[in-house]
Amino acid sequence: MGVFSRGAVHGMVAGAAGVAVMTIGEKLEQRLTGRPDSHVPGRVLERLLGRPEAPREQPRSAVLAMHVGQAVLVGALRGVMADVGLRGPWSSAMFTVVRLTSDQVLENGTGVGAPPWTWPRRELAVDLLHKAVYGFATGLVADALAARTGPGPGQRHAALRPGRQEDVGPLPAADARR
Repeated sequence: MGVFSRGAVHGMVAGAAGVAVMTIGEKLEQRLTGRPDSHVPGRVLERLLGRPEAPREQPRSAVLAMHVGQAVLVGALRGVMADVGLRGPWSSAMFTVVRLTSDQVLENGTGVGAPPWTWPRRELAVDLLHKAVYGFATGLVADALAARTGPGPGQRHAALRPGRQEDVGPLPAADARR
């Protein structure tokens, strides 16, 4: 199995773990703040599937399917990041932005959501917090899975000469693929 396919599998496992951690955090936060469940993920899924408009409150199954499905699929990218050598908090921060972006593309593209800068500040802060929890939890698992296979091609390339150097060529193709 190559670095990209192995990374995608690692990432989907990591994404499942990350969404579990995020969901636990959301439920704890909701108990403390009294904030209700969001029905936006379910509405997005209904729109993506071309289903007729449903009542304002989506069935929990649609909300859960979108919430978990999107997290697992987007997690594939974090797994690839880890397997190619992009690991640690910096990479998890980059990935958190990707996760936030995927939400906004789907929500705004389906007409279900509005740009985050138009949201009430408290709602925005809560969403950013939960997505960061997902991004970093997913990253921890993806990094741990990738570490079992050794350094990624990016890490091996960086080890040739520290820092960003113009005179260091790429790794041989066979070494980059493993």
